[in-house]
Amino acid sequence: MADNHTKEQDIIDKAKEINKKIKEKQANSQSNISSEIGNEEPLPLNDPFVGDSSLTGGSTLMMSDPEEAKNEMSLYKFKLVGVMSSDKDDGFASLINASGEVITLRLFEELSPGVKLIGLNNREAVFEKNQDSLLVINFKNQIKERKR
Repeated sequence: MADNHTKEQDIIDKAKEINKKIKEKQANSQSNISSEIGNEEPLPLNDPFVGDSSLTGGSTLMMSDPEEAKNEMSLYKFKLVGVMSSDKDDGFASLINASGEVITLRLFEELSPGVKLIGLNNREAVFEKNQDSLLVINFKNQIKERKR
């Protein structure tokens, strides 16, 4: 019985030793990571605006109308987060703003006065702006404006 107890104790001691080495490696690894990133805040994984310095992502787009920048319901203040289409006359697009507010629009519904969702596919949503131009937003948050 004494031999059995010694073997069990040896196994426990060996496991503790391995555990201690693992914790030391993790601590060293964490301190290396901390020294590399300095005092940067960790980025939340579920935030659609992570890494963007603006709401337009990596693309800087000039708005044709200076008043557009002031409009809280401007398409330029949103990111496209989802589209759903069942046929040509039915579909939805979901947009999110910097506050995390999600707006879901049905096809032909207005986001703001004069800006109406008129088309979508699995890559982008198309809005008509004042019946004279089109705004196309994709999941990379690039917005292209085209005159009709």
